Amino acid sequence: MARQSYFRRLYMAILRGLSANRISMFGVVLTTSAFILFILFEFSVATGWVDNAYLGLISFLALPTIFIVGLGLIPFGWWRYSKLRGRPFMDLFAVHFTDSDLRAKSTGTRVVRFFVLLTLVNVIFMGVVGTTTIHFMEGVKFCGTACHSVMGPEWETYQKSPHSNVKCVDCHVGEGFGALLNSKLNGAWQLLSVTFGLYEAPIATPVHNLRPAQDTCEHCHWPDKFHGNRISNRISFDRDEISTPNYTTLMLKIGTGADGHATGSHWHVSEKNAVRYASVRDEREVMIWVEVLQEDGTWKHFQNTDFPSSIETGEEHARVVDCVDCHNRATHVYEDPERAIDHRMALGQIDRSLPFIKRKALEFLLIDYSDKDTGLDSIATGMREYYQQRYPELFPSRAAEVEKAIEVVQAVYQRNIHPRMNIGWGAYPNHLGHNTGKGCFRCHDPGLQTEDGESISMDCTLCHSILADESAQPFEFLKSLDLLDPGSERNVQQYFEQEFWDAVSEGQETR
Repeated sequence: MARQSYFRRLYMAILRGLSANRISMFGVVLTTSAFILFILFEFSVATGWVDNAYLGLISFLALPTIFIVGLGLIPFGWWRYSKLRGRPFMDLFAVHFTDSDLRAKSTGTRVVRFFVLLTLVNVIFMGVVGTTTIHFMEGVKFCGTACHSVMGPEWETYQKSPHSNVKCVDCHVGEGFGALLNSKLNGAWQLLSVTFGLYEAPIATPVHNLRPAQDTCEHCHWPDKFHGNRISNRISFDRDEISTPNYTTLMLKIGTGADGHATGSHWHVSEKNAVRYASVRDEREVMIWVEVLQEDGTWKHFQNTDFPSSIETGEEHARVVDCVDCHNRATHVYEDPERAIDHRMALGQIDRSLPFIKRKALEFLLIDYSDKDTGLDSIATGMREYYQQRYPELFPSRAAEVEKAIEVVQAVYQRNIHPRMNIGWGAYPNHLGHNTGKGCFRCHDPGLQTEDGESISMDCTLCHSILADESAQPFEFLKSLDLLDPGSERNVQQYFEQEFWDAVSEGQETR
């Protein structure tokens, strides 16, 4: 008991010594409080009690910072205390030990051991802090919600994308210490940008420092399987009273042309082929020139007639085509308003038997509202009043369908329109195909020509065969090919309008 009492007196004396002046005492309070709170937060995160980016910032960034500041204040306080008293540090420190403590031969050794133990605890603590902080900051919720005013639109579209189960860092950071360091430096700049309002609204695209597709996309999408044909079925609706459906069926050619497979859209990324280009301001929308690798190893050059090579070559921005040049909105998908409504009507989320539902949904979606709350309220009020006033006899019995349609249209607006970041319809065109932007026609353009006047082909059948083009009846082409059994049309149509569309991610083509 006497030995334990001695240890307790010794360690309490050391703690009193550490906090003998006000500055050092404040440092001890900060360090101890931060340490205890961090342990509590860590336990809360591990048990799922805390799942909030802002609380995470407090836990993994603010508390470790307070801990380090507290550690620094302890020796600073003693240094300043020593300067003010004009006495050596150890003389002042010895004041807090009893005569028996100082006479004990082992006191100095035990003091050293105590400080070694504290140092070891601090090193372990900061190691745990560093590891957990990096892990937390690589989580998708942190990426999407920590800077909500800026990243809110990207978080909204990410959650409804085909890659919603893929971590942000898998595409935006990379592997290895160098990639990690670059991402943290970039994150520090982004933090400053958000703090001082230095960011662009909307966020500029494309992301030029994004990792090559070979390091991201092809981890899951195996290049050797870029072949075959796929059927794409689409339903669009007229803006008439009954929202007349139209059916389009395409056979998409997606082959690379390698190993005996048919040639299609993935010809551009085949191992034996190469396409490179330069674009205005490196925005990948208006091409200055395009070059295609030939069998003899030379490049066939197609120059944009609007940009003679003597004026602007764009060589400093030359880029080899990869997946994201066409699949530029593979994750953060912003929809075209008409296709968004068509898609939800095809799924049955909007009852197309409501009179003029397609027209009215688009009408209220396309209004430029001042802010999001105003937009959501105006959509609900406008659509509800339209049916109440135009169809007073119909509305009471169809009120539920109207309210459901309002809810779906509001969800479309919520996902795609973000006035605070200046994101409206068409802010981020999708280059896959040619429905919401120039897409394929960026390169397949008669304005891009060789010296002999040859241009890149614009033949539609290079990438797809049109089996039905806005047909009034689904699967008419199957009847002409005798592929539709008598009496089966209703079942096929049901598959077409429901099950087939259910397998499609919102905003993507049906395949």
